[in-house]
Amino acid sequence: MTTERVNPPDLCPPAGFSHAVVATGSRAVFLAGQTALDGDGKVVGDTLTEQFTRALTNLLTALRAAGGTPADLARVTVYATDVAAYRVHARELGRVWRRLAGTDYPAMAVVEVVRLWDEQAMVELDGFALLP
Repeated sequence: MTTERVNPPDLCPPAGFSHAVVATGSRAVFLAGQTALDGDGKVVGDTLTEQFTRALTNLLTALRAAGGTPADLARVTVYATDVAAYRVHARELGRVWRRLAGTDYPAMAVVEVVRLWDEQAMVELDGFALLP
């Protein structure tokens, strides 16, 4: 499988995402939305950063179980209950992303939602990956 990150010079330089990802692979993996649930199904973490860390860890755990790595991610959507708070903590969240997933960024979007399935959840991530 190969992936190519495409960031056209006519668009604003991306920070923490890629404008497009061209992927050629034989296996598609669709990753369900992951919040900060622990193994017992309870939301853990009192802060956005703590919940983001757990949600991303959960997403990457599902990806690895399917045989993938963070570099295989082609698309991730972040659903946040407070985009203003997400922006305030963007640098912290970026450090978490780089520590857990590296710097081969997928195409990404952050979307504000009224609430998530788990009422205590502040953030949820879902994704799409292409594996060799």
